[in-house]
Amino acid sequence: MRSQPTYPAKIESDIQLLELLIRPSAALIESIRQISGPLLVLGAGGKMGPTLCVLARNAAREAGHSLAITAVSRFSDVQSREWLELQGIKTVSADLLDRTAVQTLPDAPNVINLTGLKFGTKTNPALTWATNTVGPMLIAERYAKSRIVALSTGNVYPRVPVADGGAREDHALTPLGEYANAAVARERVFEYFSQLNGTAMALMRLFFAVELRYGVLVDIARRVWDGQPIDVTNGWFNCIWQGDANEMILRAFSLASSPASVWNLSHPKPLKVRTAAEQFGKLLERPVHFTGNEAPDSLICNADKLCTRLGEPATPLETVMEWIANWIQRGGTNWNKSTGFEVRDGSY
Repeated sequence: MRSQPTYPAKIESDIQLLELLIRPSAALIESIRQISGPLLVLGAGGKMGPTLCVLARNAAREAGHSLAITAVSRFSDVQSREWLELQGIKTVSADLLDRTAVQTLPDAPNVINLTGLKFGTKTNPALTWATNTVGPMLIAERYAKSRIVALSTGNVYPRVPVADGGAREDHALTPLGEYANAAVARERVFEYFSQLNGTAMALMRLFFAVELRYGVLVDIARRVWDGQPIDVTNGWFNCIWQGDANEMILRAFSLASSPASVWNLSHPKPLKVRTAAEQFGKLLERPVHFTGNEAPDSLICNADKLCTRLGEPATPLETVMEWIANWIQRGGTNWNKSTGFEVRDGSY
């Protein structure tokens, strides 16, 4: 069994970052043995999918487990497909809103669904609703006899009083905005088919995955670096290192059940926007400018349920913040994909 993970003081290149994101823990190496192949990852061309696939492959190799992995996406980013194939991952290009395309996907006893649409909802809400409902319906029909781990979002919750410690999984799903309600509909579609067909499912409500090229911590740090004011009205948030999020998604097959189970996926400690910005100010040696005042409620969660089952995320957020500050000072890659962490009206 491995010892506790060790972390570099800084991350100096995209290659080093990828190596860290695809390094499996002892817990994942042990649990991957329980996943029979092929493992099918749907929506694998996005921010999390490529490293999740290779993380699974690395864990299986270290476990001595022959696990075939197939990544499915439209692959609008050709580079991500090429990288996956270089890593030994089979790729399939498919539109998951096309019933024929979904029906012709390979059989798989274990399926991860990462598909979803958030940004652009204001300009094309119909596509958001179709992506978050029609796609899951087709997937649930096609893989009725499989185990499914489906990524959801913390946006299914409304804002909750900060003093209450965050939304738990049994909180009413009454959020603001079309995207958030389409995300609720995605969960309900999966829940319906789990009940109808007895499909074992785990729905993972992710709160802000982050690495060095994107994420809520990156958004805050870059505003500090650029001397931009930071709105603290939406004053608290949860987040999780992307490597830890991918680990927990892969380990969540053990949590799948019918009716579908639901889990908040995040580091259990909410962070205060003001405090995070002030810490980045120290790390970056920059003055920090604020606007607004903290509201008594925010979109935050209580992740105790998942942490009790799988353990807390291994990577300290303080370490992630140090990596991000150094990365920005070095001029590291920035994907320019804002999280919209300050949004309070649900409009994306």
